[in-house]
Amino acid sequence: MRYFLELRYHGSAYCGWQRQPDQPSVQQTLEQALSTLLREPIELTGAGRTDTGVNASYYVAHFDTTRPVADPPQLLRKLDFMLPGDIAVSSVTPVAADAHARFDAREREYRYFIEPHKNPFTRHTSWQYYVPLDVDRMNRAAAMLPEFDDFTSFAKLNSNNKTNRCRIVEAGWTVDDEGVLCLTIRADRFLRNMVRAIVGTLVDVGRGRYTPEDFRDIIASRDLSRSSAGAPAQGLFLSDVRYPAEIFTRTVKK
Repeated sequence: MRYFLELRYHGSAYCGWQRQPDQPSVQQTLEQALSTLLREPIELTGAGRTDTGVNASYYVAHFDTTRPVADPPQLLRKLDFMLPGDIAVSSVTPVAADAHARFDAREREYRYFIEPHKNPFTRHTSWQYYVPLDVDRMNRAAAMLPEFDDFTSFAKLNSNNKTNRCRIVEAGWTVDDEGVLCLTIRADRFLRNMVRAIVGTLVDVGRGRYTPEDFRDIIASRDLSRSSAGAPAQGLFLSDVRYPAEIFTRTVKK
C-alpha cells in the first residue's frame, strides 16, 4: 500500500529534508518514527529537497507498507507523540500504487519573509533586514522572472542539475500591516539555492544596488557570478506542492 503524508517542519535543527550521513534530517527522523510504529522498515520519498535551515509550512512525501495502515488517525496521534516538536504530520492518505510525491508534483511554491525590524520571536523564521527597500522596484524586477526559462544565474555550483530550466508562473512581493515583506514564487521546479539567490539579488534591487533592468540582464547572462549572495535560510518556506486532482488533492488549508 502507498500513502501520502502531508507535514510541516521547522528546519533550523536539520541538514534539510534529505537523509545525510551523520547529520540529522527531517527524512531520517520521520522514517525512524514510522518504522517503529508500523513495525517494518519505512523509506520516504519527498516532494523535493530543502536545504539546511529551510522550513516547510507544507510538504508532501510518500511511503509504502506491506500491510494497510489500520487506523490512520491513531497513527497520526502516535506520530505526534514520537516526533520532536519541530515536525508535525497532518494527514496520512492512501493513494494509487504508482502515485509519486516528487515526480507527479506539477508546481511548487516557496515564500520568503523579510522583517524590517528586530523581533526576537521571528528571528528563526524571517530575515531581519533593516535597510529600507523599494518594494515597487523589487516587484518590477520579480515580474520579469516568468519571461525566462534558464536560471543558471541563480543555480548553485556543482549541484549536478541535468538542466537549469524552470517554468516560473508567479513571482511577487507583498507587505503586511507590520511591514513584513513576503515573496511568493511558484514554478514547476526549483534549482538548489535558487530562491535564496533570487531573493538576495532582488534585495539588492530594492536597496538601489541594481535597477530592475540590471536584474533582467543578470538573468539573461546565465552567469552565477553576477547574482548576489543568497538570502539566509531561515526566511524561506516551502509553502505548497500541487498535484493533478487524480493523483492527490491537498487536505490542509493554506
